[in-house]
Amino acid sequence: MSVSAAAREELLQRLQFFSLEPQCVLDIGAGSCQGTLELARRFRDARIVAIDRSPQRLARAPRSLWRRRFERVCADACALPLAAACCDLIFGNLLLQGGERLEVLFTELRRVLRPGGLLLFSSCASGTLQELRSAWAAVDAEAHVNEFADLPQVAEALRRSGFIEPVIDVERLRRHYASVQALRHELKQLGTWNAPRVRPRGLGGRSGIEAMRRAYESLREAAGLPATWELLYGAAFAGSAGVPEAAGADGHVISLDRLRRGLPGGSARTAEN
Repeated sequence: MSVSAAAREELLQRLQFFSLEPQCVLDIGAGSCQGTLELARRFRDARIVAIDRSPQRLARAPRSLWRRRFERVCADACALPLAAACCDLIFGNLLLQGGERLEVLFTELRRVLRPGGLLLFSSCASGTLQELRSAWAAVDAEAHVNEFADLPQVAEALRRSGFIEPVIDVERLRRHYASVQALRHELKQLGTWNAPRVRPRGLGGRSGIEAMRRAYESLREAAGLPATWELLYGAAFAGSAGVPEAAGADGHVISLDRLRRGLPGGSARTAEN
């Protein structure tokens, strides 16, 4: 099971701790909509909206979703083309990327949640890919791997963005890979929105990657090349304070009732039976 799938399954299991009857559910960073499908099964009477920056990934949504109240929207999580207070539950697997402006993201998610609505998410945390960082550190002093937020940073950003009663914990997975290429394949599978991005700088190109690979090989264990994944799981409720009405997507705001007709300028693609 991939890291993304493992995090998604854990996040779905945590739904059982909440008594929910949502009318509308957003799956942020939905990718090919595997999590969306499970959300649709659990909340059969709810409208389910899959949101991702990649139209190619959204296009791979399971066909069984087409028989449900389901839409796809191509959009950035920090600039959702949706009206304020339009949903009851936001589900986001591996939601946060390194270098993200957490308050901008959480403020936008708070904007589209109704007061009392639930944000449930997972993310890579600061200890993720420490072996890869160590291997790159043997090559040069540049930052090749994204820096991920830690628990206190996420908790503070939630509070400042209007969320209340946050519950956050961190779990650590240790995986082994046959090669650096296999690890890079895992990163690519996480998708455009969710993947930790490895950015070659300094000694770049093939020579830099080869030097990193040799350094990483020195860490090899009997099971393969080790990689630590520190996964943060969070839940918080939207507070009752007022939120801004304007969305960030070129000033366009759209109600869920208009989703099937698309957005001005083609900034979203939707589908519903």
